[in-house]
Amino acid sequence: MDVTTRMKLLRRIAQWSVAALAIALVAIQFVPVERTNPPVETEVPAAAEVRAVLRRACFDCHSNETVWPWYSRVAPVSWLVAHDVHEGREEMNFSTWNRLTTKEQDHAQRECWEKVGEGEMPPRLYLQPHPKAHLSAADRSVLRAWSLSKDGEDSDER
Repeated sequence: MDVTTRMKLLRRIAQWSVAALAIALVAIQFVPVERTNPPVETEVPAAAEVRAVLRRACFDCHSNETVWPWYSRVAPVSWLVAHDVHEGREEMNFSTWNRLTTKEQDHAQRECWEKVGEGEMPPRLYLQPHPKAHLSAADRSVLRAWSLSKDGEDSDER
């Protein structure tokens, strides 16, 4: 096989590969992805300042008030977004705080700060498209005080 024939063959393979990839990308758009927001059962019993930080930096994955961005409708990214939200809600869901016992709520508050304090939350991958979710030193201080408070509302009690 000469060089010209080889180049034509490679070009044809490349064209078919691009076409197959395009068809696959269109086809995966039809795979259903659950993007729901179940009803909110309760508001987290915390000061307004704490709730504002939680809402801005945590609620998209850890509540039933997720704001589903446009890219959550484009596969395969939609699969990752939906998976992260479902996993986040399973780990801690501020919209179902009322389902936790007082002891579990205290533990959840401490766990929240531990994840933030260790830099695990919010995740870097989330922060890139959501710059408003970056936690300032003041935000971190608010969350730390809340996590150490006995009832979630008054950080001076502990």
